[in-house]
Amino acid sequence: MLDNEKIPQHIAIIMDGNGRWAKKKGLPRIEGHRAAIEAVRSTVEASAKLKIKYLSLFAFSTENWKRPEEEVSALMELLKIYLDKELETMQKNNISFNYIGRIKELDGEVQKKLQHTREGTKNNTGLKLYLALNYSGRAEIIDAVKKILQNPPEKIEEGIFSNYLYDPELPEPDLLIRTSGEMRISNFFLWQIAYTEIYVTEVLWPDFREKHLIEAIKDFQKRERRFGGIF
Repeated sequence: MLDNEKIPQHIAIIMDGNGRWAKKKGLPRIEGHRAAIEAVRSTVEASAKLKIKYLSLFAFSTENWKRPEEEVSALMELLKIYLDKELETMQKNNISFNYIGRIKELDGEVQKKLQHTREGTKNNTGLKLYLALNYSGRAEIIDAVKKILQNPPEKIEEGIFSNYLYDPELPEPDLLIRTSGEMRISNFFLWQIAYTEIYVTEVLWPDFREKHLIEAIKDFQKRERRFGGIF
């Protein structure tokens, strides 16, 4: 049973294990990415139902361009399909959609669909869903520094620096979930996760469902968040 008073405000997820899922089943890697769409749908709908305010999904990193061109192209096609199909679901669940990353480096058609989905859901007041696309934590910090250098403020401190990140309105995650059992951050939200609780599950992302999200939240609710202090 979840404690509704301790539901994390912002959950971030490193969606890992698509390739291994496909390999286990003797399928091409792209089939793992295709199966991952159902995991995204289930997790997004569950998050909306649980009244989570923000959900950030690490969908495509700046390092992912190193993958075979065929795989990258297939990932972009799946992203377009997801955006086309899920707009109705977002509307039904009162979800607003947004994205962060170096979006201008993506294919023009992908950019148009991202903007269309964001515009079409901007008045929704429930869960705020963010996709991190062509994103890396280091790139975000570098891009923030570039903005600062263009018009330097009188002083620099943590709160001011945060205003130069991709979306200053996106709060720091309370809980970071990583699937597939890997014990690393993979260049995700490097600035934002200073005091984020981290939960790692062996479940491969295509198999991740509402029950796994609830397990992660239950684990989160058992922890004492001290933020460097003593309580």
